[in-house]
Amino acid sequence: QVQFVESGGDWVQPGGTLTLSCSASGPVEKFAAIAWFRQLPGKDREGVSVITPNGSRTNYANAVRGRFRTSKYNTGNTVYLRISALRPEDTGRYFCAYCAVGAFTPGEELCTRPWAWGQGTQVTVSS
Repeated sequence: QVQFVESGGDWVQPGGTLTLSCSASGPVEKFAAIAWFRQLPGKDREGVSVITPNGSRTNYANAVRGRFRTSKYNTGNTVYLRISALRPEDTGRYFCAYCAVGAFTPGEELCTRPWAWGQGTQVTVSS
């Protein structure tokens, strides 16, 4: 069974930068987009970014555009999420998932029918 393993979460002060990683365990899906999601305290899980399997195209939720950057090497199966200018409201658990359909037009739902969820990695932003 394919499942992502996320890492890199930490406690950071406001304004700091953090890079999260996720890698798929099990057979790699070569043709599926990969999305990062987050679940903030008391809220539903929300998609924040999506990237094509070869890393050539990305898209972001409007709420994080400009501060979040996702990347992936074409030949690897690790996806990164770099978060800059961290805010206390970024505190939450961050997850990766494959997408049955990834959307690369701003404003569209980033990831449809996500699957292969991992356990997530915790990001805490406070002073």
